[in-house]
Amino acid sequence: MNGARTDQAFLTLDLADEVATADLAARLARLARPGDVIALSGPLGSGKTAFARAFIHARRAPETGYEEVPSPTFTLVQTYDVGDATIHHFDLYRLTHPDEAWELGIDEAFTEGISLIEWPDRLGGRLPPDHLDVALKHAAQAGARAIRLTGHGAWSDRLTAAFAEARHD
Repeated sequence: MNGARTDQAFLTLDLADEVATADLAARLARLARPGDVIALSGPLGSGKTAFARAFIHARRAPETGYEEVPSPTFTLVQTYDVGDATIHHFDLYRLTHPDEAWELGIDEAFTEGISLIEWPDRLGGRLPPDHLDVALKHAAQAGARAIRLTGHGAWSDRLTAAFAEARHD
């Protein structure tokens, strides 16, 4: 975490494999609340959709059983009722203009549910001030990922509290 108190906190993690990535997604899912926005960025194949799947599965009640979580590449958005919230999983890769996201109902998702947004750069800087950036990239070992978490606004405090034991940058 950065040492100075600002409106953002960050943490960089090296994750050995997809299981470690899923564990991190589950940990963040436990911190998420309705109205939260989580921006997932990284190159193709970096694990954005795998992260989103693990996040969604972690929020589902065990008695609801396993539900397939497909990539929303072609539908642009998939929704999942997880009891206390609806998760909106957006894949904005195919958007050509930020205004197209509003046609998908992204503004309602920002206020009513939990939004997981792949390719958030397609929003042209229109993310709400309180959000969590999850930047994924490939690491040297096959299947490993380097992840940088950046909490903005309210997410800054949650990230700092949740990872207080992590090594400082």
